[in-house]
Amino acid sequence: MIVLGIETTCDETAAALVERRHDGSSTILSNVVYSQITEHAPFGGVVPEIAARGHVDRLDNIIAKALSDANIAMTEINGVAAAAGPGLIGGVIVGLTTAKAISLVTKKPLIAVNHLEAHALSARLVNKTPFPYILFLASGGHTQIVAVRGVGDYVRLGTTLDDAIGEAFDKTAKMLGLPYPGGPQVEKRAHNGNLQRFSLPRPMAGRDNADFSLSGLKTAIRLEAENIAPLSEKDIDDLCASFQRAIADVVFSRLRAGIQIFNRRIGRRPLALVAAGGVAANQMIRQVLQIIAQEALMPLVVPPPELCTDNGAMIAWAGAERLALGLSDKLDVSPRARWSLEDVSHPPAGRPEGPSTHIRHPADRR
Repeated sequence: MIVLGIETTCDETAAALVERRHDGSSTILSNVVYSQITEHAPFGGVVPEIAARGHVDRLDNIIAKALSDANIAMTEINGVAAAAGPGLIGGVIVGLTTAKAISLVTKKPLIAVNHLEAHALSARLVNKTPFPYILFLASGGHTQIVAVRGVGDYVRLGTTLDDAIGEAFDKTAKMLGLPYPGGPQVEKRAHNGNLQRFSLPRPMAGRDNADFSLSGLKTAIRLEAENIAPLSEKDIDDLCASFQRAIADVVFSRLRAGIQIFNRRIGRRPLALVAAGGVAANQMIRQVLQIIAQEALMPLVVPPPELCTDNGAMIAWAGAERLALGLSDKLDVSPRARWSLEDVSHPPAGRPEGPSTHIRHPADRR
């Protein structure tokens, strides 16, 4: 089947076409992403109203380019998937409404995709990773450790109690006067820094649960910066290096705990450690993930960078995975600013796979 995917939950306007074959293998036929970074950079972060207007202005052309790049006509698709949340509600409305219009005109199934589920299933897009696996999802808006037991079957093992990791990187960069987006800037400056110069806390490290808390670390960075102000370029390098090392240590501790919780709650070991979200591109964090995977005797699966950040291909793939199980949505499905992975619906027990078992249901069912 060929599915059109639309992503508009934050500041990327994206559309893609993905083919899913009967054996679960896939081909990305096109993947078009327009980033609004330059529009939001003057404000040091994403402005929801500007993001929504940007999606309205560009989405039609992005979809047209995705179809052209794939050499596919709109009538040839088997379904249209759109991120229906969680995210900035204005942007979510733009993408979901567009998908509803396409579904109505083409009479093809609509799949309202949970943005987090799309990240969770992206490993299966790149290498058919078998269930169950443990997911480390880290981005500007989300930080979670999740047991992925199947499509629509997720158990959250740990989450952040305050800031997401990507958010902590961005806020640290802003405090140090670095440009937006902050994560890559902090990593770049950390390369030349002394990671042992500043003694920073490792919040939640050593606890039995798998939760994160990063606000205290962010405060510690601010206090250190204030104590040595005005900051030299060397000071900024050292603060970035010390901060990045602290984050990596926290990830190591929390993932170790998460794997132990997975074994207890799921009753078996995960078959892989999967990382998704923009933070997975950070090389120091990637090294920590590799150590954790080797220690737990499991493969580390990290999609390529273009599939870690927000994109239409992951939305199309999640839609294809759901459509293969007979799951689609009615045209009255609602956009959602908040939508937990554990609230995502999944196939009823005993329901066989295949498009012939087509089920219509409201995706916003609690």
